[in-house]
Amino acid sequence: MDLNGVIKLVISILASFAAGGVGSLFTFKAIPTWYSGLKKPPYTPPNWAFGPVWTTLYILMGISVFLVWQNGLATNGALLAFTLFWIQLVFNALWSIIFFGVKSKGGGVLTIIVLWLLILATTITSFRVSGWAGALLIPYIVWVSIASYLNIGVWLLNKSTNK
Repeated sequence: MDLNGVIKLVISILASFAAGGVGSLFTFKAIPTWYSGLKKPPYTPPNWAFGPVWTTLYILMGISVFLVWQNGLATNGALLAFTLFWIQLVFNALWSIIFFGVKSKGGGVLTIIVLWLLILATTITSFRVSGWAGALLIPYIVWVSIASYLNIGVWLLNKSTNK
């Protein structure tokens, strides 16, 4: 890999972590206060699991978008996959802002559904550019599926305090 490739890889991974960083600004404050007081659905992972999982996912996401970028944005479908990646990344951060920052469980449900659909579209279009780029996003959509279950469960179990 040449210097240009290394720079693209670093940008891709750091940008993914930046979205996580934005989200964590809202998440960390709400977990010990607001979130801890909510009823949770069965099979809710322990709070300590989220950090390592998201760290891994942001690395995989960064590598995925790098592979699309390296393929050349003028190649068939690469620009669409690249664009969808950045849109879903914005929704990734936006979900934390809405769910944890605004404390809107219902708004979180709507946002995570849009996020899930964007991840699906990004995964499909990334597969068309690079098998590895698409495959690296599979753990992400699996985890966001789990997060969707949790968000919907929290929303349903806490109806009296729903926004």
